[in-house]
Formats: sequence, C-alpha cells, structure tokens
Amino acid sequence: MAKIRIIITDDHAVLREGMRQLLEQEKDMEVIGEANDGEEAVKLASKLKPDVALMDIVMPKLSGVEATKLIKKASPATCVLVLTAYSDIRYILGLLEAGASGYLLKSARSNEIVGAIRAVRAGESVLDSLATRKLLERVVTLAREAGEDRAKAQLSPREIEILRLAARGMSNRDIAAKLELSMRTVKAHLSNIFNKMRCSCRTEAIVKGFREGYVSLEDIPQGIEGYDKERV
Repeated sequence: MAKIRIIITDDHAVLREGMRQLLEQEKDMEVIGEANDGEEAVKLASKLKPDVALMDIVMPKLSGVEATKLIKKASPATCVLVLTAYSDIRYILGLLEAGASGYLLKSARSNEIVGAIRAVRAGESVLDSLATRKLLERVVTLAREAGEDRAKAQLSPREIEILRLAARGMSNRDIAAKLELSMRTVKAHLSNIFNKMRCSCRTEAIVKGFREGYVSLEDIPQGIEGYDKERV
C-alpha cells in the first residue's frame, strides 16, 4: 500500500519536528516537506502534490484559511487537516468553506491526529468534538435568528442511526462493525443520506441533521471517537 504523503505547516519549528517524528513512526505515512508559513505551504503543496497538508490557522504571511483556498485550487486532491489551538467558530466556518477536510485542536492525542490523517485521506470529514459543538450551536442560533422553518429530509431509521454514528466521529469501518453491516452497505446509506439532505460531505450532513433534529449535542462525544483506529 502506498504511503500517505504529508506536508506539515506551522511557524513553530519544535512542533514541526515533534509532528514529523510522530508521523514517521507510522508505516503508512511519510513527511515529504515542512513549511514555516502559509505562503510556503501553498508553494510546497503546488510542487509536491501531497495527499494531506497538516497546518495551523494563524501563521505569518498567509492565514490557514487563505492557504487552504490556494492549496485546494493548486492541488484539488490534497486534503487539508487543520491542527490548531484556536476553536473560534469564525475560523471553523472559514476553513470548512475554504475546503478543509478536518479541524483538530492541538490538545488532541497523538493517536487521534494519526487516525484523523487516515480518515481525511480516505475521504472522510474530521471535526474536533468541541469544534463540532460550537459549529452546531452556531447553526441553531443562526437558524433561529433567521426564523428558518425548512422541511425535513425523510431519513429512514437506519439512515438516522448511521448519521448519528457519523456525528460521533466514527469511520465507515467503525459504523459497519458496530451495526454488523458491510462497508458497501454503509457507503450506500451515506450516499442516500447525502442525496436526501442535498449535501456533499459528512460535515454538511451532520450540520443539517442537527438543524433538522436528527442529531443532537448528546450525540457528539467529549472526545473524538473512532479516529484512533486503523483505517483503510
């Protein structure tokens, strides 16, 4: 199996060095470059076309949000995973809109970071539980302020169950194991959920599911469940 090719961007050399040491212990990962700021990250991503770009938000020359936009434009296949100390809702929304695949706080455990990299490489969305809660709370507030009253997508009981497990941060494999289903069946259910809710990814489906009452804050764990496991 080909290794996951990663670039690390952070303006703190010690953090980059520690992250490189952590990731290079994994047999399926290799760090192919490091950047000290957002501008350098864009140049590296454009040149090296990494599978995953791991980076901070607040950086010299170019912010994580702007860097994400440019990286996705230069290398659409590169997944951007943000690792930061900031959990401000403005950053979260800005990064998701810019095309980031995931958002973790620097307080995350090392196995959570490793698992999250595998997750975004496999096409899944990753959000820190605190970030998810803030995002969902903001969605509800905005909906109330706007007086939204939208018709709910008609999800089946099984689809609701899978959506709630996805909100807990569980991978397709984890969901399949828990519900004793095949991976193919889980993917088919998620595809149906996306179609019914008119969304394109897990994060968007979770947000809409929360707004429509299918997902509640009780479904979001205090820690990131599922991202510390081996992934395809």
